[in-house]
Amino acid sequence: MAFQNQMFEHSGPLHLRAVDWNNPDHRRSVAASLVQGVYSLEHDRLENRQWHQALAPLWGDYFNFKLIRSLVDNADHSIFGAIYEFESPPPNGHRYNPRQSPPRYVVALRGTMTKWETMSRDLKLDVKVIRNTLERDPRFQLAMQAVRDTVSIAGAANMWLAGHSLGSAMALLAGKNMAKMGFYMETYLFNPPFIAVPIEMMTKTQILKHGVRVTRSVMTAGVAIALDGLHQRPCMGDWFAMLSGWVPYLFVNPSDPISTGYVGYFGQREWMAENGAAAAAIESLATRNTISGASQPLHLLPSAYLTTNVRPGQDFRHSHGLEQWWMPNIQCQSKLHQYFR
Repeated sequence: MAFQNQMFEHSGPLHLRAVDWNNPDHRRSVAASLVQGVYSLEHDRLENRQWHQALAPLWGDYFNFKLIRSLVDNADHSIFGAIYEFESPPPNGHRYNPRQSPPRYVVALRGTMTKWETMSRDLKLDVKVIRNTLERDPRFQLAMQAVRDTVSIAGAANMWLAGHSLGSAMALLAGKNMAKMGFYMETYLFNPPFIAVPIEMMTKTQILKHGVRVTRSVMTAGVAIALDGLHQRPCMGDWFAMLSGWVPYLFVNPSDPISTGYVGYFGQREWMAENGAAAAAIESLATRNTISGASQPLHLLPSAYLTTNVRPGQDFRHSHGLEQWWMPNIQCQSKLHQYFR
């Protein structure tokens, strides 16, 4: 959604002299760096840098990933995504273990940029994220086809999907679509947009937060029941339970107004579950619906590994920025939120 600072670091996580693929912090840093490489690809294009001057290759080369394809938006010719291949694949016949080796391929997607040549188009997609109409956009359809093609080549277990901000919204939607078909990809979503009032930032009082959330949950559940009763929504089956086996990695800074809603979203589910069957039933319905009545809201998720950066951002650029996720001194808290029907 919002903007990646144009004056970014070019060095990346130089503290990672060797990547331990069993270390989740290392995997997070690699995924974030490859997404940063997409920002650099677009900067290189806008600055007309020749290949020997380009900054983008530094991000993939450092981890032995080769850029094999750039994803280009036909509307403004901007580079919004990239497909990387790990340059040292195992011998023929050897299958990757995604927990003990690097992915064979990574599809990475950038967020909104502040360069005027691409900002207008990016902002139009931001609006589509808010309106839950992203799936119909040609840029997303191109990204979706790239994901399908990569899965057909390597298999879902041998690839990663990663995105930041607007790019994480696209990655989230692509991951959902593939999960509905039974393909569960390891997915890294950095500062994914949560389309709701940021209650987490409106007040520091936990009692008030819970009160607002309970009220919203009751209202959302009521709207969902009413719409279902009036047959105002198509019958989609239990799509929420269908996606519960897919567990993407969400990375959120509580100081970031765009993504902090996920903190309350998953926290509220736990709190309601601990307060009786009736509360749990209300939240079970509310957690997969919105007051707007959208049939499958983009930002709602059954399951996720939620990682929060507990160090507050100095400003919006830091709290929403991608670079925080590869910093060596980052202080993270992670928790698995698993949806059970």
